[in-house]
Order: sequence, then C-alpha cells, then structure tokens
Amino acid sequence: MDATAERSNYIHQGRNVKRFREMLGLKQEALALELGEDWNQKKVSLLESKDVIEADILTQVAQALKVPEEAIKNFDEETAIHNIQNNYDSSVINGGPTINYHPVFNPIDKWLEVLEENKKLYERLLESEREKVEMLKSK
Repeated sequence: MDATAERSNYIHQGRNVKRFREMLGLKQEALALELGEDWNQKKVSLLESKDVIEADILTQVAQALKVPEEAIKNFDEETAIHNIQNNYDSSVINGGPTINYHPVFNPIDKWLEVLEENKKLYERLLESEREKVEMLKSK
C-alpha cells in the first residue's frame, strides 16, 4: 500500500472526539466534568491530540458524549463531505427534490390555533375568577 492510500484510510480518533464534542456544543471543561473527577481540561486537550485512543478510555468518552464508540473510531470527515456532495449533486442533476417547497401545514393556521387556545384559557380563568368573587360576596 502506498503512502497516499494509507493516508486516505487514516482516522484520527482524538480529532473525532473533538468534532463530536464541538457538535454537541460542549467545552473541554464540560467533557472533563462528564468523564469524572480525575479529568480536567488539559487532559481532554491531550486526549484530543491522540491519534489512537485506548479502548477503555474510548468507551468512557463515547458514553460521556452519548455517541457509539464506532462513530469515534470510524468517522472520516472527508468521506462524509464527499458523500454529501455527491448525493446533493446527483439529486440536482436527476431533478430530485432537494428542498420541500410544499409544506404540509400553514404557519398562520398554527398561529391562529394557538391564539384560539389562549382565548379559551383566558375565558376559563375569567370564569374561575368570577366564581371566586361570587363566593367571597356570599360570605
């Protein structure tokens, strides 16, 4: 196997941990808290720089991030981008729908439904208050 083929199959597990962490909106400190008291931001930073992560640590990190271990082991950004680009391009070329131009619901109708619900709630609240006033008057 030549160097370019080997490089294309290369997956940096630490970088994948970083990608998943960032996709979830977590800072290194937050991931360290999830991993336990013997972890800190510096240790997470060192973990993210590793090419290959030990199996037990990988299991722990996957559980903390709530992603499968295989996702961290096998995620390849270049392949994902390539697949997305090819699927998008072929759907445009083949005339496939890429965007839903015909929504199933009308947002204004939904808004009117919510307004109607609010009106009913206010009417019930008003009736309840009237009942309280009548009870106080009768005492």
